[in-house]
Amino acid sequence: MLPTHVLAGTLLAAPLVRVAPELAPIGFAAGFLGGLFPDLDMYTGHRKTFHYPVYYSVLAIPATLAALLSPSAVTVAVALFLLGAVLHSVADMYGGGLELRPWEGNSDRAVYDHHRGEWIAPRRGVRYDGAVEDLALCVALAVPLLLLVDPPLRGIVIGTVVVGGVYTLLRRRLAEMASTMLSLFPDALDPYLPERYR
Repeated sequence: MLPTHVLAGTLLAAPLVRVAPELAPIGFAAGFLGGLFPDLDMYTGHRKTFHYPVYYSVLAIPATLAALLSPSAVTVAVALFLLGAVLHSVADMYGGGLELRPWEGNSDRAVYDHHRGEWIAPRRGVRYDGAVEDLALCVALAVPLLLLVDPPLRGIVIGTVVVGGVYTLLRRRLAEMASTMLSLFPDALDPYLPERYR
């Protein structure tokens, strides 16, 4: 789920607290945004339009080297944004499939691999986004962040966990609500709906 992704991206900046504390805030923000960015395709080609497990990885290597060799706000921000996006895109392979009810396990699509031109099958290490184990991972990622960040960022971490908790409680109901609402839409709107909602 998105809260887990953004906290994972944020945690990537943890080493900056020790080695370059002046760059830590920009690193935390960039990692957070990198963990968020791939899911901006939620309603248009989800896990295909902005998910690039291979290409983000390729771009992250020189960006990370640049940040290590010449640390600045720009190099650190670019590197951590890309690393957050890599982590998100790769992590989605280990979740459930791309379907409205991923707990049913009917989808063979987790993330699109643009390099090979095919969908990567879900490995279901986390059964689906919003599963209890997803929330547990979210909380586990939040704990070290709460110890590392200052009060303004601490509120964002706590708020992110709360959003994850609410989503976990409502996840299955949301799928049922979506099905009910979509049945009320006119058929003319079908081509404009994400495939998993049809």
